[in-house]
Amino acid sequence: MVEWTDSERAIINSIFSNLDYEEIGRKSLCRCLIVYPWTQRYFGGFGNLYNAETILCNPLIAAHGTKILHGLDRALKNMDDIKNTYAELSLLHSDKLHVDPDNFRLLADCLTVVIAAKMGAAFTVDTQVAWQKFLSVVVSALGRQYH
Repeated sequence: MVEWTDSERAIINSIFSNLDYEEIGRKSLCRCLIVYPWTQRYFGGFGNLYNAETILCNPLIAAHGTKILHGLDRALKNMDDIKNTYAELSLLHSDKLHVDPDNFRLLADCLTVVIAAKMGAAFTVDTQVAWQKFLSVVVSALGRQYH
């Protein structure tokens, strides 16, 4: 179990309270698919992903990015038990979808870049520490079935 300070909890809650799920979700997933093109293989049913412009304009990618961020709500609401909260999702991604677990880290990195750009100077070192810790726990929980 991960220990969270009151300050870390407050920072994570603050980030989520100001989050535009549609914008941040779309930008994060699009960035991941463009910067790491091999991650596109999991989105074969999402239509044309041949270049950055088509990815950025793809409504299925935008919707899935939003869905991913709403999935992070589950972690936020269950910060003391993220591992068990994501047990079924981990199983789905490992056994059915066969997603390379490193892709969770790549997406988390893209999400951090997008949120940092959106927050600007408010994305302080303390904010980054708490955010990275939160995402590390989520990534670990999602990759749990692979171990």
